[in-house]
Amino acid sequence: MVKVYVDERERASKVPKFLANMGVTVIYKQLELGDYIPGEGYIIERKRVDDLAKSTFEGRLFDQIKRLKSSDKHVILLVEGSINYLRKITSKYRAVEAALITAIVLYEIPTLYTVNAQHSAEVIKYIAERLQKDRERGPSLPTYRKVSKPKGIDFREWQLYILSSFPGIGPKIAEKLLIKFGSLIDVLKASPAELSRVEGISEEKAWLIHKILTTKYSVKSSTTDLSKYLKSVNGDGD
Repeated sequence: MVKVYVDERERASKVPKFLANMGVTVIYKQLELGDYIPGEGYIIERKRVDDLAKSTFEGRLFDQIKRLKSSDKHVILLVEGSINYLRKITSKYRAVEAALITAIVLYEIPTLYTVNAQHSAEVIKYIAERLQKDRERGPSLPTYRKVSKPKGIDFREWQLYILSSFPGIGPKIAEKLLIKFGSLIDVLKASPAELSRVEGISEEKAWLIHKILTTKYSVKSSTTDLSKYLKSVNGDGD
């Protein structure tokens, strides 16, 4: 089953409805960056042509681009609607075109163009299918540089260190979890559904954390291949 994480602000858009009608599992989250997450490490920022013009003139576009580019994710800009429509809604259409060129050339952000909301949904679904299919072939979780073991009694450092010891959890995600739940014990008590609402925590990561915390300890070692476990948790492998 293909899954796409969608920012809460996109609920009013027709794109999530088209995705759902195409058989995609739509999961709403309050995303810090972008509008859609089609796969691990990827962000899609969707801009309708009229919104693109408005955000350009208000100075918001470059702020968004800088924040997106400063993240550790692969960013895709999706422009929805005819660029020719710019000439009908503003006499300053060249400024918008210049902004797009800057995003593509200077910030090296891949940009895709779609005709309407249905077309956008088709493109997002295709990207999600490709990304999630590729993930099934290799390791499901990335390797992060773990936080070094604290030498002193700094509670914050110890909290980050403990959370970062879980598979697929780096210091950035560990901090997001602590900010969301408030304390280490509350993170550990959270259900898989609650954990998966945090950006960077997919459903399989949430279930893996839950499994590690709830599985009864055995003196005998029982090593399980991580990718095989994630596929069993995920049913059809995502």
